[in-house]
Amino acid sequence: MNPQFSRSTLLLGEQAITTLSTKHIAIFGLGGVGGYVAEALARSGIGRFDLIDHDKIALSNLNRQIIATHKTIGRDKAEVMKERMLDINPDAQITIHSCFFLPENADTFSFDTYDYVIDAVDTVTAKIELVLRAQAAGTPIISSMGTGNKLNPAMLEVTDIYKTSVCPLARVMRRELRKRGVRELKVVYSREEPLKPIRICDNRTPGSTAFVPPAAGLLIALEVVKDLVNSMKPDADR
Repeated sequence: MNPQFSRSTLLLGEQAITTLSTKHIAIFGLGGVGGYVAEALARSGIGRFDLIDHDKIALSNLNRQIIATHKTIGRDKAEVMKERMLDINPDAQITIHSCFFLPENADTFSFDTYDYVIDAVDTVTAKIELVLRAQAAGTPIISSMGTGNKLNPAMLEVTDIYKTSVCPLARVMRRELRKRGVRELKVVYSREEPLKPIRICDNRTPGSTAFVPPAAGLLIALEVVKDLVNSMKPDADR
């Protein structure tokens, strides 16, 4: 037993830890949510990752993003996340894609080679394309809904997109996915009513804190680990 994962083994078992070490996960978006997904999955012993993000770390990221420090400002998020994950688990295989995922470059990603896809991107167009590509390949996917303008992480929950309420992003996703015949999608979303920012910076920038995005990322990572471990069972649908 690898002593690095001894505490996880006490809860999940040795076979589960071995299984996780063989899995290939794609994380699209490494911001407040996606960064914590990557962190938790690296600490859980996932063996292989594709990290997709073209953004650079900014001063405004310091309040919530795990890779954001004064030393990393201006650096590529994917590169910094890879360095951090390898410092946690040197045995992990990590490929970075310094790009934003778009329908135009979707063909460059082999969705049928992933064991799980994490959607932590911001734009509806990219989120829908990720869902369609993953589901066409038969690859499990979980999507993060809006975490901006929220304060209470206790209001987060895991559910199907068609059981969501309150969240403006989830409302748009329900409408667009229904048009495309998508019948289900596992999501993490917040039941908290969006707060109105005290001061409006522009029409697109929501307020955010160190509480809700990280908690959403940890919930996503938990679901991924649970699903992958449950896939070991003979009656699992995989």
